[in-house]
Amino acid sequence: MRRTKKAGISGKFGPRYGMRTRKKWLEIEKKQRPLHRCPVCKKMGVKRLASGIWSCRKCGAKYTGGAYLPKTAAAGIAERTLKRIKEER
Repeated sequence: MRRTKKAGISGKFGPRYGMRTRKKWLEIEKKQRPLHRCPVCKKMGVKRLASGIWSCRKCGAKYTGGAYLPKTAAAGIAERTLKRIKEER
């Protein structure tokens, strides 16, 4: 199936759903699809199994995260806070 440069992978929807919705979907897909870094083995091999469930293909680790990204902004803030608290003790 041939798609235009502008539409990218969202070209599969054709003229349906409107341009704004397809653009939002395209941005989410671009972030979600590539392999992500595993927090256990530190290799690039994490893929999404279902909404919020991520699995590493290399070491087999399975963990929860965000719906579209394995690590959310809120999780990053929480990790930094916990690290700072541990260092203070």
